[in-house]
Amino acid sequence: MSKKSVAEIFSDTSERLLKFIRSRVNSFEDAEDILQDVYYKFIQADNMVKLDPIENTVAWLYKVARNRIIDVRKKKKEESLSEYYNEEDDEYVFEEIADLYEEEPEEIHAAIASLPKEQREVFEMTELLDFSVKEVSELTNTPLNTVLSRKHYAVKSLRKKLL
Repeated sequence: MSKKSVAEIFSDTSERLLKFIRSRVNSFEDAEDILQDVYYKFIQADNMVKLDPIENTVAWLYKVARNRIIDVRKKKKEESLSEYYNEEDDEYVFEEIADLYEEEPEEIHAAIASLPKEQREVFEMTELLDFSVKEVSELTNTPLNTVLSRKHYAVKSLRKKLL
């Protein structure tokens, strides 16, 4: 069975997926943004996971859509909180790195590029492509604790190099 193109998958699923998202968010603009994010992640995942393709594309798309809906809801709640308050120390580090990025993007790219391959991939997928740790685990067929460990060591290494 031949693999469908991204355009075919979009054509087959976008209308139903948008209705699904729209039924769970208040604004049409948010629904469209989430839909766009879902297909962006799909294209990124499709490009990154050539060895282990996504088995059930439609289920994967809905799962990512649900996760993005949750993220959008959390973000709207967090906007009312202090800008720099985070329970997790790593989140504070990411804010510091983001501030540094405006001043020294080449240094950040070099630091990320210097990470071991497995740590770099996990960091890029979770922080740059906005995948959850669980999604990375599923997409890469890697145990969840291994993904968490790789992300932890990547953050620790970046913290030493950049801060």
